[in-house]
Amino acid sequence: MRPDRERRRKPKPQLMTAVTAWDTATGTSVWMRADGSWSEDPKEMGVFEKDEAAAALEKAFAQESVVTEPYITQVTPDRQIAGRNVMRETIRANGPTVPYGVIV
Repeated sequence: MRPDRERRRKPKPQLMTAVTAWDTATGTSVWMRADGSWSEDPKEMGVFEKDEAAAALEKAFAQESVVTEPYITQVTPDRQIAGRNVMRETIRANGPTVPYGVIV
């Protein structure tokens, strides 16, 4: 690769992970906080590094009566959804892309 192209490359952001699931009682998307509790607000999600993420996911699986189908997803350190599933996770975090009750 040419040296001038090397200089123009933007550095990739450091990706971390968050744990998300469905609230068993309501079916809404929830995000695990750093303390292991759950929130519907993605701004309250805990951001975990590799080893912490595995432990947090295990903690989520142990809360089967509270959440359903927990999994990890990539986020930036400032809690922005990133990685391969940006569109899916953005919709889960912000709600439907069309208003409820609208007939198309």
